[in-house]
Amino acid sequence: MLSKFPQFVTTRLVIRVAMASDAEKLCQYYARNQVHLAPWEPIRSDAYYTLRWWKLRIQQIHAEFNDASAINFIALTPDKSEIVAVANFSNIIQGVFKSCYLGYSISKAYEGQGLMVEFLQSCLAFMFENMGLNRVMANYIPANERSGALLQRLGFEREGYARKYLRIAGSWQDHVLTALLHEDWSAKNGEL
Repeated sequence: MLSKFPQFVTTRLVIRVAMASDAEKLCQYYARNQVHLAPWEPIRSDAYYTLRWWKLRIQQIHAEFNDASAINFIALTPDKSEIVAVANFSNIIQGVFKSCYLGYSISKAYEGQGLMVEFLQSCLAFMFENMGLNRVMANYIPANERSGALLQRLGFEREGYARKYLRIAGSWQDHVLTALLHEDWSAKNGEL
């Protein structure tokens, strides 16, 4: 179990687990990007876009971190005034599986600048090196070509195709199933 929330700084980002003081920034991030993210996320209730919801969600994020079942990162601008992107490593299972799922999004205003690669490379390094994972799985809707290209650039490999895998934007959506193994990540990043 980890004892404190990780934080790291890249060339253009500050990356950390959301703190209570980030509730308003998270609320703004999702409100500002509601239309942008709608095709790739479940339908959200009105409550999802409230400060109260995000204050409660951050408490849940901390509880999940403390029991090592999920780690949710935010990427902030260098001055920490705005959230650029989020990455959620969920359903962390240790034992003989040592795997989790990755979900992520980026603000429309920051797309196409290479920030997601910078962000997720740092998060993946943390998950493999500190959580001892063997596999991180990430799945995407075939029409989301940007997401597929991002995962490929990070070294994820296609492992399958699942019909009607998740209920996204109000209907069951097919997904491409991908995964990144620790050994492949290490080889690509010079760790072996």
